[in-house]
Amino acid sequence: MSRTATASTGATASTSTVTTGGALPGREYDVTVVGAGVVGSAIARELSRLPLRIALVDASDDVGNGTSKANTAILHTGFDAVPGSLESRLVREGHRLLSAYAADSGIPVEPLGALLVAWDEEQRAALPALADKAVRNGYRAARIAPAEEVRAREPELGPGVLGALDVPGESIICPWTTTLAYATQAVRAGVALHLNCRVQHITSGEMYTLGTSRGPLRTRYLVNAAGLYADEIDRLLGHADFDVTPRRGQLIVFDELARGLVRHILLPVPGALGKGVLVSPTVYGNVMLGPTAEDLDDKTATGSSAEGLALLREKGRRILPALLDEEVTAVYAGLRAATGSDDYAIRARPAQRYVTVGGIRSTGLTASMAIAAHVVELLADAGLPVSGAREPEPVRMPNLGEAFPRPYRDAELIARDPEYGRIVCHCERVTRGEIRDALAQAVPPGSMDGLRRRTRARGGRCQGFHCGAAVRALFEEARR
Repeated sequence: MSRTATASTGATASTSTVTTGGALPGREYDVTVVGAGVVGSAIARELSRLPLRIALVDASDDVGNGTSKANTAILHTGFDAVPGSLESRLVREGHRLLSAYAADSGIPVEPLGALLVAWDEEQRAALPALADKAVRNGYRAARIAPAEEVRAREPELGPGVLGALDVPGESIICPWTTTLAYATQAVRAGVALHLNCRVQHITSGEMYTLGTSRGPLRTRYLVNAAGLYADEIDRLLGHADFDVTPRRGQLIVFDELARGLVRHILLPVPGALGKGVLVSPTVYGNVMLGPTAEDLDDKTATGSSAEGLALLREKGRRILPALLDEEVTAVYAGLRAATGSDDYAIRARPAQRYVTVGGIRSTGLTASMAIAAHVVELLADAGLPVSGAREPEPVRMPNLGEAFPRPYRDAELIARDPEYGRIVCHCERVTRGEIRDALAQAVPPGSMDGLRRRTRARGGRCQGFHCGAAVRALFEEARR
């Protein structure tokens, strides 16, 4: 199955294609990006600025359907990265780029600020070093706040707070819309997006031949942004620089009625396995508790466990006791691509015309645009022609954030198109117009879950119990 349309890219018109099944078209590509998560999609978008033949392939039925869909949705300042690391530089630059891009593209961002809360003397003693680390990372706005100020700013915090590191530049963002915006711009600019396309083996030569689940694909340059499977793609090309260990993060999402309990992103003092369990509002109006950090062997183990959820409730009870009295909307788990390193595993192999983009942790969302620019520079060093770059056609994404106007409340919009006044999902207040638009996008959803990430339909307190049949009917009608 394919979807083909003509899209304006500024100087020229090009044919954009999304395919989801059947044999791949017999085209040769200049560059192919493996992995359509937030980083792979950002790389494809950056490459789409060049007058080249670009492909983006993913084993899933949608973009952003792996680690990217289940992260903690924070736009990081990079204050706590390893100073001098590649991650530190790319997160700092990515924060600037994505902040501007989100404003231009309609991606919801809320600049709440974060409090890194100390609950014991050891954690309080660590705050000055964390403040100094922020300065070495180029972030100078962090400061230590005394316990009295922290309690005044977050009245519902549990007892025993000893102070906090105040990081006013941290924000929350919509990760689903970010990935979709990148992929949409890439596809509109002529990038071929091939979904349900798992890379199974690779033959090197003057051209790479990727043996995929949908047949062969030939490309001159190759970018590996395969997330959890980046080490396996690397091994197909004879490299074994790192191993990806799936690190499961389980999260609990509380009902929108809990939103008034918390005003900032509440972070713990980080430990060896990551940033630890946080409490954070979401742009969708919920409150999120998590994640856990469990190293596993299975790269598909995205289920939740009783032990993990019990741990989260224990941590949540200390951080924000009243939160545990609120209703739970959803429980989910994501897998992060842990490598045992304190930095990204971005490797260029100029002689092979190959770049690996591995070990991208939770900061990858923030750093995505900077990672993309860095990867294109590495490809240029390997001989990829990068002249003739043009700006992609601007994109305006549908708003999923509660802090911004939603269609069901826009009287003028409803007057022009009554479908925006016909609510289908009452929990999340999603209209027929929004569902219709999502199903007609340049990168349409391949599943009901994909539709949920584009509209919030079925994502509320009843989890589709009342609207599920109606939403599915619209989804199936569009697929016909």
